[in-house]
Amino acid sequence: MLSDYELYGRFLAGDTTSYDELMIRYGDHLVYYINGYIHDWQSAEDLMIEAFARIMVKKPKLRTGHFKAYLFKTARNLTIRHHEKKCRVQDFSLENMIGEIPDDILTEDALQEREKEQILHMCLEKTDPQLREAIWLIYFENMSYKDAAAVMGVNVKKVDHLLERGKKKLREELTKEGVINAY
Repeated sequence: MLSDYELYGRFLAGDTTSYDELMIRYGDHLVYYINGYIHDWQSAEDLMIEAFARIMVKKPKLRTGHFKAYLFKTARNLTIRHHEKKCRVQDFSLENMIGEIPDDILTEDALQEREKEQILHMCLEKTDPQLREAIWLIYFENMSYKDAAAVMGVNVKKVDHLLERGKKKLREELTKEGVINAY
């Protein structure tokens, strides 16, 4: 599998199918992330497409391994502007995101996993929005601290501090819900 940097380089060289691969790779993740701010799946999809379109038009020079962070930062900025236009700024939230994942065959294991996921989302929702966003980018989007810092507009040390506080708060909330051995 080609890296983001290789696919983006191919796109810059004129291969539009490589950009399609990047959209397939990150499109759903980006919509999910944007929806955490605006709680509107249709608008989140529109903003995802706009974020990809901006990169296609601007064709910025990116260092190796920075495509995903640049994409998420672009989407975050578009989302903030979207809020300013509507005069209703919200924080990153996981509310209404549960249940949006398509249902597969519901086995007992799948039901238990879904219940764990719902508890996790509920507990995450009780944390500060900035802590929640840091946790989301690092653990759900598998970004590096440096990339998450770039997306959030803070330094790496701040991301580390946010994660430390966020994990502590999340552990407290999970304990309140009866989850003793959270890992």
